[in-house]
Formats: sequence, C-alpha cells, structure tokens
Amino acid sequence: MARIKGGMNAKKKHNRVLKLAKGYRGARSNQYRVAKQSVMRALTSSYAGRKERKRQMRQLWIARINAAARLNGLSYSKFMYGLKLAEIDINRKMLAEMAVNDAAGFSALAEIAKSKIA
Repeated sequence: MARIKGGMNAKKKHNRVLKLAKGYRGARSNQYRVAKQSVMRALTSSYAGRKERKRQMRQLWIARINAAARLNGLSYSKFMYGLKLAEIDINRKMLAEMAVNDAAGFSALAEIAKSKIA
C-alpha cells in the first residue's frame, strides 16, 4: 500500500490561515508562520471584543437611564429600586430606549418608582 503524504492537507491549512490574514501589512499576509501568529492574536482579540461590546452597551443604557431619571428627580439607583418595589420588570435596554424615544412613558415609570419609594 502506498504511503500518503500530507502535502495537500498542509497546503489547505496554510491557505486557510493566509485567507484570514488577507489585508494584513507586510509579511503578516504572505508568510505562513507570521500570518498564523497574527491570526491567532486577532481571533483572540475579536472574541474579547465581542464580550467587551456587551459591557459597553450596558454602560450606555445605564447612562441614558440615569440622565432621564435625573430629569424626573430621581437618581439611577433610586429609580431602579422603585421599579423593583413596584414589581416592574423591564430590562435596561428597553428602559434606555424609552428614555430616548418615549419621554412621557419614562416619566410615568419614574412617577410609579417615586410613589413606591416614598
């Protein structure tokens, strides 16, 4: 039985990495060894970046809710505490959306939160 050499598989693996490194500068886009290191680092960074984006969005929502709550005479923490006491379960994304696009609805929620705290 003839021995099968691994040239085709190695070529396929190299091409896969070089395709991911397309657009990189210098040897990073042409040489397999350098491209492999760059691609590994880039994939790690992109994974971390996807997690970071979620944190940043939550931070933005909280800032928007806080600004709208302060316009209604409450701090963010008191507003959220009032909603919790009133058993109103709306996530921060929706609250931030209301704060930007539906000021009247947000004011109604703020009044409910105020009445539950007092």
